[in-house]
Amino acid sequence: MPRKYHIYGMGNALVDIVTEVSDQFLQEYAIEKGVMTLVDEARQHQLVKAIHLPSSDMQCGGSAANTIIGAAQFGARCYYSCKVANDEMGNFYHEDLASNNVDTNLSHGAHEEGITGKCLVMTTPDAERTMHTYLGITANYSNKEIAIEALRESDYLYIEGYLVTGAHSRAAMIEAKQLAEQNDVKTALTFSDPSMVKYFRDQMTEVVGGGIDLLFCNEEEALLYTRAETIEKAQEALKSIARSFVVTLGPKGALVFDGNNFYSIQSFDTVPVDTNGAGDLFAGAFLYGITHGKSFEEAGTLASLAASKVVSKFGPRLSAEQASEVHLQLFG
Repeated sequence: MPRKYHIYGMGNALVDIVTEVSDQFLQEYAIEKGVMTLVDEARQHQLVKAIHLPSSDMQCGGSAANTIIGAAQFGARCYYSCKVANDEMGNFYHEDLASNNVDTNLSHGAHEEGITGKCLVMTTPDAERTMHTYLGITANYSNKEIAIEALRESDYLYIEGYLVTGAHSRAAMIEAKQLAEQNDVKTALTFSDPSMVKYFRDQMTEVVGGGIDLLFCNEEEALLYTRAETIEKAQEALKSIARSFVVTLGPKGALVFDGNNFYSIQSFDTVPVDTNGAGDLFAGAFLYGITHGKSFEEAGTLASLAASKVVSKFGPRLSAEQASEVHLQLFG
């Protein structure tokens, strides 16, 4: 009998503020380009004030949320476990999840006192995204956010690597993974960002534990985590921690390992405008694919095409109509 959800996601709830900036702006404010940096509210407010906000857009985000919404737009039944505050941004976040057909542990009127997290996504003319994140109340993410019954009724647990930075959120990652394993739910993890494996490698290894079913990472993350000198050596090392994995290679496509065979996934020609969310949508489309009868190679091709579409526009998502067109292009 089919389970209620294809994918149960857990991660930070962040309202994304997506805007365009110049390289000079990054230099002027001493911002490290191309990575996610955790900041306090004052620093984020300073940058928001300095940016011309009419060019920005807001939507519910966070790495895993973007993945889960992407999977839902392709047709997957999804659940997202997160934490928001009882403020305007928290209500906005909850409503945005619902409008994208994603079930959640959030309840109207039952959010805790605090400030909902926000992520300032700064895109430079070369289409690279740089993020400054104020976690707000999601810094207190804990096992209280785990919806046990929803997790048990899912095909896959998808864990956001950004949660590794906090002791309580890391404990929640480990507990959810254990619950999944006890209930025959497959486990998937994304490293999320090079900084997570560069500065929290030991903590990430603790989460990986005895291994996971499916790992998502990019080339830099794979090299950093395995401490390998080449991607060929890294992919062999990843076999010891993940039964299957995906390594995204940017414009070179992706490398997919299904547990037995490696597949080289082609990239699709596109004019990059904003790389924000490309990896997240890749994971969402891929998870949709493997939970809907597609092979790992087919799922990888779908994910690659979806990622090529999202980098050609601003923001980390496609519309449901665009997702449908991507699926139709490949599978009719």
